[in-house]
Amino acid sequence: QVQLQESGPGLVEPSQTLSLTCTVSGGSVISNYKYWSWIRQTPGKGLEWIGAIDYTDSLYYSPSLKNRTSITMVATKKQFTLQLRFVTPEDTGVYYCARGTLVARPDSFDAWGPGTQVTVSS
Repeated sequence: QVQLQESGPGLVEPSQTLSLTCTVSGGSVISNYKYWSWIRQTPGKGLEWIGAIDYTDSLYYSPSLKNRTSITMVATKKQFTLQLRFVTPEDTGVYYCARGTLVARPDSFDAWGPGTQVTVSS
């Protein structure tokens, strides 16, 4: 059974870059029709899909966050990462990584990490 675990700093200063890593265990990231996503839950917008990557390094980003977001994958380490640049307090929330069969469709996600709290504050 695939399991995902987010890791990274819990506190980021405004205007800096939020960096998180998702580590996958119990299965491979090399899989057709599987997309590895980042999602967040913020007080202001609720559940929001940020972006996704597949094992061929095809990338998919939310239009509203595209200009600040980078997602990468190191398949040999079974890890994928999120970088969100120029953060503000509105980026504070719980960040999740997940696996799904459709891009930007949380109802297709069949494995989720437990989530990690990120606070943007000086």
